[in-house]
Amino acid sequence: MPSRRQLANAIRALSMDAVQAANSGHPGMPMGMADIAEVLWNRHIKHNPANPQWVDRDRFILSNGHGSMLLYSVLHLTGYDLPMEELRQFRQLGSKTPGHPEHGLTVGIETTTGPLGQGLANGIGMAIAERALAAEFNRDGHDIIDHRVWTFVGDGCLMEGISHEVCSLAGTLGLGKLTVFYDDNGISIDGDVKGWFTDDTVKRFESYNWHVIGPIDGHDPEAIDAAIEAAKAETERPSLIICKTVIGFGAPTKAGKETSHGAPLGEEEVARAREILGWEHAPFEIPDDIYAAWDARERGALLQAEHDARMAAYARQYPEEARELQRRYRGDLPEGFDTMAVVRNVQARGEKIATRKASQNVLDLIGPMMPELFGGSADLAPSNLTKWEGVKAISKDSHGGAYLHYGVREFGMGAIANGIALHGGFIPYDATFLVFMEYMYNALRMSALTHTRIVHLFTHDSIGLGEDGPTHQPIEHLEALRALPGFHTWRPADAAETAMAWMEALKHRYGPTALALSRQGLPMQPRTDEQLMNIARGGYILRDSEGEPELIIIATGSEVELAVRAAAELEAKGRRVRVVSMPCTSVFDAQDADYREQVLPRHITQRLAVEAASINGWYKYVGLDGRIIGMTAYGESAKPEDLAHLFGFTVENVVKVAEEMLS
Repeated sequence: MPSRRQLANAIRALSMDAVQAANSGHPGMPMGMADIAEVLWNRHIKHNPANPQWVDRDRFILSNGHGSMLLYSVLHLTGYDLPMEELRQFRQLGSKTPGHPEHGLTVGIETTTGPLGQGLANGIGMAIAERALAAEFNRDGHDIIDHRVWTFVGDGCLMEGISHEVCSLAGTLGLGKLTVFYDDNGISIDGDVKGWFTDDTVKRFESYNWHVIGPIDGHDPEAIDAAIEAAKAETERPSLIICKTVIGFGAPTKAGKETSHGAPLGEEEVARAREILGWEHAPFEIPDDIYAAWDARERGALLQAEHDARMAAYARQYPEEARELQRRYRGDLPEGFDTMAVVRNVQARGEKIATRKASQNVLDLIGPMMPELFGGSADLAPSNLTKWEGVKAISKDSHGGAYLHYGVREFGMGAIANGIALHGGFIPYDATFLVFMEYMYNALRMSALTHTRIVHLFTHDSIGLGEDGPTHQPIEHLEALRALPGFHTWRPADAAETAMAWMEALKHRYGPTALALSRQGLPMQPRTDEQLMNIARGGYILRDSEGEPELIIIATGSEVELAVRAAAELEAKGRRVRVVSMPCTSVFDAQDADYREQVLPRHITQRLAVEAASINGWYKYVGLDGRIIGMTAYGESAKPEDLAHLFGFTVENVVKVAEEMLS
């Protein structure tokens, strides 16, 4: 039987070899954390390599994702479908071993990591989801949801501000099934961290209400094992295990130095490291006895079989709950859920309300029939209107519920919500003011990269919020959201478009959605049933002229009403004007060419876009001959109506510009 050190050395060797072959990568962290990974994966993690999607598996998150070869090595060694050839192709085009772990590309990868601290936040989201689902579905004698979350973090993760946001909340919630391993090697890219990171990590995490273990020797398997057992025994607090390690452990001249962090060790250094580690095997060669000791397939099959038996017993006693849980893990909408019925219901009300209120009304309609909706707001629930009637908030002492008060933690909120979505069983939504989207932008980008089914609500979407002034008035934010590939951003014009945006977001299984919602009331636009259905196509003809139009006005959100009223005045003057409402540009762009030509015929070049936001993205639709009424400066602190006049968002100005174009 190979020694525990030799089992860990398999990770070190594969990591050295892959980085050297790629001439690119980060060998230091995998070599430093190999002993921790060996103990964790061979003695504690509950998983089944033959079924990486087993719902009751433990979740492992590599927050310090630059050390990706550690995870690829472990997945390969334990029996996942990640053959040696993929490790040989580390960081190469088309491989399943990219520079940082990517969810959906490589089996066994729970989330995309690399932007430091976000994996930690994702893991906290997964721990929240596990506990909430357990509270909802477990019954006496039937613990069918019972798994843990394990996260590796480095100095960089704990330096990032997001770590404070999410670890503070995790401690407040008392997430006892979350264990974080801190790779305390004292080295970052710039060198010894004592020059810029001297926090008392023990006191810091104790102040968060965490269970802190260590520092321990991160190269001592028995100390690591004892620490993990202590963490598992603590049920009321998340645990942080501080592991003192040597970055690049085993490298003769680069161990303990920043030179081992983010570059190949070099052929001579690798050869000498093999000697020091007692690893006598050729590059990418693993002996059979080490493979056998790592192989987790038999144990994983037994663990899943035991859970399957428990699940079958649960289904016999609680058949309705079992079917509901399975539906939610599949991600199916509830049976009989009629999206158009919801939209028609809202259209029929004919209300003039803010679209943020319309969003809450939709939640009131669908919340009772969709228990998988898991909401939250960054301390703005009364303004974002995210709580629907009857929803229960979770807390340290109340685990069952579908709402979380995130506090003023926008970035942390977005990254935690990503983790909830990635865990499965919930469709999360979160909320803040649109202007504060900037705080969480990288979490939104990670929503797109991980293809999470999540709804990000952003209210107070323009200068129309008024007196709070330019610090709270978004200008460039819609353009930034629309620039995210795979991310649908809706800016609805009224309650009906808001309802459709929600329905499309819920049906969008493989990517995130943002809704930009107004503070001010917006009148309901009259629509035929065909127009109502065409909202789902992202852009549609809301008001048309008799005869071919000579001008097309394209608008979104609160400016659609403005465009409709201006079109009426222009028509009274003998002009033929079409109004196109375009609540979601990315969805419209995805329509077939015939439909896009029907809405925006290429030969009609006189086009005017109206949106109280940055103008840059609209040139795509109006062309060089068109005009844009938008924002080219920051806002002001004043009444909304005064701001509308100041920046040209009036019927008079739209008519004036249109007449200039048509003269």
